[in-house]
Amino acid sequence: MCQAFPPASAPPAPRGTSNSAPPPEVLRELPSARLFGSGRLRRFLFRVYDARLWTRPGFDVARFSMEPLALELEYGRSLLGPLIAERSIEEMRRGAAISSSQQASWLAAMQLAFPDVNEGDRMTGVQLPGVATRFFVNGKLTGEIRDAEFTRLFFGIWLGPHTSEPGLRAALLAGGPGDS
Repeated sequence: MCQAFPPASAPPAPRGTSNSAPPPEVLRELPSARLFGSGRLRRFLFRVYDARLWTRPGFDVARFSMEPLALELEYGRSLLGPLIAERSIEEMRRGAAISSSQQASWLAAMQLAFPDVNEGDRMTGVQLPGVATRFFVNGKLTGEIRDAEFTRLFFGIWLGPHTSEPGLRAALLAGGPGDS
């Protein structure tokens, strides 16, 4: 089941996230969350985003797809929401084959959940295994996708072994196996 919520017309919320304190939406979804790892994605010397992985104590890297977690991206440049969604589908294909009906459904849901972003905007994906993936932009819920395969492949973009960014994956998983 896919749901999207229209983006708020209010100005973006202040970032308010430090390297040690989870943002409010993460604390609401994962009350005991702590920073597990962080890294930066660059393209041609430009910062695309800074990524932070928030997990509960006892997080097991080998079972990331079965663990509650939040991935926060703070954008370093403006990007169009539909292009973020399309790139996400391309990256998800690295983890597994996706049927045309899955692709169409997931792309439509992400296009509704992902607004255009500007420098400083934060997009947070929360993985709730067996429940849903929830998306927040600047702390506001923008969408929810209830599909276990979507959740596994979406977070696999950053955390899976077939990622296109192994350096970023290593930085995000720097907390190591188990609780650190």
